Amino acid sequence: MVEKNTDEIERKNIINEYRSLIRAITKKTTSEEKRNIRKAFNLAVDAHKNARRKSGKLYISHPISVAKIIANDIGLGSKSIICSLLHDVVEDTSITLEDIRKEFGSEVALIIDGLTKISGVVEADVSLQAENFRKMILTISNDIRVVLIKIADRLDNMRTLEYLTQKKQERIASETLYLYAPLAHRLGLYSIKTELEDLSLKYTDPTIYFSISNKLNETKDNREKYIKKFTRPIKDKLKLENIKCSIKGRPKSIFSIRKKMIEKEIDFEEVFDKFAIRIIIDCPKNKEKELCWKVYSIVTDFYKPNPDRLRDWISNVKLNGYESLHTTVMGMDGSWVEVQIRTERMDEIAEKGYAAHWKYKQNKHQSNKIQENLDDWINRIRDTLEYDKTTAIEFVDDFKLHLFSEEIFVFSPTGDLVTLPNGATSLDFAFQIHTDLGKSCLGTKVNGKLVPLSHKLKSGDQIEIISSRKQTPKEDWLDFVITTKARNKIKNSLKQERKEIAKNGKETLMRKLKHLKIQFTESVVNELQIYFELNDSLELFYRVGTGTITNEQLKEFKGTRDSWYDFIKSKFIKKRKPNKVHVNKNVQNKLLVFGEEEEVLDYKIATCCQPISGDKVFGFVTIKEGIKIHAVSCPNSIRLRTNFSYRIISCKWKSVQNIEFDALIEIKGIDSVGLVSKITNIISSHMNVNMKLVNFNTDDGLFYGKIHLSVKNNTQLKKVIAQILKIEGVEHVNRLHE
Repeated sequence: MVEKNTDEIERKNIINEYRSLIRAITKKTTSEEKRNIRKAFNLAVDAHKNARRKSGKLYISHPISVAKIIANDIGLGSKSIICSLLHDVVEDTSITLEDIRKEFGSEVALIIDGLTKISGVVEADVSLQAENFRKMILTISNDIRVVLIKIADRLDNMRTLEYLTQKKQERIASETLYLYAPLAHRLGLYSIKTELEDLSLKYTDPTIYFSISNKLNETKDNREKYIKKFTRPIKDKLKLENIKCSIKGRPKSIFSIRKKMIEKEIDFEEVFDKFAIRIIIDCPKNKEKELCWKVYSIVTDFYKPNPDRLRDWISNVKLNGYESLHTTVMGMDGSWVEVQIRTERMDEIAEKGYAAHWKYKQNKHQSNKIQENLDDWINRIRDTLEYDKTTAIEFVDDFKLHLFSEEIFVFSPTGDLVTLPNGATSLDFAFQIHTDLGKSCLGTKVNGKLVPLSHKLKSGDQIEIISSRKQTPKEDWLDFVITTKARNKIKNSLKQERKEIAKNGKETLMRKLKHLKIQFTESVVNELQIYFELNDSLELFYRVGTGTITNEQLKEFKGTRDSWYDFIKSKFIKKRKPNKVHVNKNVQNKLLVFGEEEEVLDYKIATCCQPISGDKVFGFVTIKEGIKIHAVSCPNSIRLRTNFSYRIISCKWKSVQNIEFDALIEIKGIDSVGLVSKITNIISSHMNVNMKLVNFNTDDGLFYGKIHLSVKNNTQLKKVIAQILKIEGVEHVNRLHE
């Protein structure tokens, strides 16, 4: 009886969730569309039947939640809602794409097919997450709704991440922060991007997340009182001017506050703009610009603006369509306050991105400019996909590089406008015009002046390409080009050239081995690879072809071949098993234990973050250097845990006496007599910590210093930093990574 009641309650809950979805879309759907949505819902309920999520809830609750995000947060139509409800049925159940096509048509089936393809098995040395992301991006040029539904799917998964294991939480959150949040940003989904970032921080660095969250909650009452007082005169004036609008204050996201704390090396209390005032005007489109500037004038009549912080994204719309006036003004108490001024149309576009653009384009004859920007971006993605020899991880890194990048506008000699990412060089421009022009590029003139190929362009530049038939792509070109198209074309040319040299090198090697009376076999080639410490046979043949491997070296190989057989064998084993880890009996390598079994393994401390005892850490299995230990807060942490999750090993510190770690701290403040003496006295006498190197400089009444310390753990280091901060004149103390 109890089980029956539970089933009935769950069924009612699912029906209520579905009704909530229907209420959200009532105004913009026809009766036929509602019937199709109901049909999709019934099919999904039947297909998933009693399947459950890790939370214990019926699985059907997930597709409904994704559909609600698509309807409410992104604002897509009935076909996208149907696809959201059915996005897992082909992959997880017996229903086929043909079944979907018969019931809902080819368009829905095509989107479901795109969603289904974002899964599968890849080789062991390729990141599954990176491969899946590449598959998802492949669908952008076919139907961008696939990506939008996948982002909604990721958002719902992040909202329910608490039910997974810690290892899965960290991997999925890292992947989300590295890939999905930037993608949501590029598509104009600011609200979703913000939530993804905050949820990612919650699981990648929960201590920091809850610290900032708690502090925001503690200051909520004071913040709301301040906002009310700040906006009162503005509201009164707007009412007097008969301008219809709403005004709200919103706290900045936890992730953005954390980012500012890191970038400016400040504490939470020192972040001055923890909230922003948003003024949203209700007006027709032809009055938007006039009224936004009028509201700006009213705001700045009451509060003095900072001229360096004015951002006019109404006259200069962002490439993803974002429109707004941003200004920072001096508040009543002398603190700076950010004010955002926009219309209801602009606000919807800011929250829902391209989906809102499509709506306004259809309903209000919106300019095609935004669609053109999206088309240009998709074309650049196609350029990325042309080079199919790029690994999944290389693809993701290249793709992500351009997600946040601003763009510049330059001109050809004939006046044609060319769009490039910020930081692009004159060689990037040449490849953008034509692949053959890029390959044969000998030099460039920018604004009539001869410049190197590595010259970085800026908006307004006019570029002329100087080419030569004798010119071929060079390996060092990869050091400065940034566009995916240029990089891929250069790599492709170099690989073709390398293959041709290797082909000739193989024939040369066969002749030389015959002369040395060594039979050319696969086994001999393998021995040569090991002897010269090369990764593959292609590299061996290439080096013979270029003369890097000489006749003398081949003779030495012949002379040592028999007597060094055991040596070669051991080298072969090492090469074939680069990830094997050996137990190290040195005490220095017993500071950490690995996995649930708490094994003692060989490892090295990563130099990029230099973690010390007490820091949250993880192990990363490298190809040639065994396990490297990184701090969770390491700048490379997110990328490693996203692209190489299968090479991550959990680890923790053991309590070992008489072991010290190197740590570097940076100190800034106002210079005064005896200040350095006070600092060093606190460290050496009061805290009993050894200083290995002290370096201080002063400039115009300010001081800046670095101290290398030997500490037992991060607890001791934090105590040292806390004590130094108590010294009068010291403004900032931060731990640095060399």
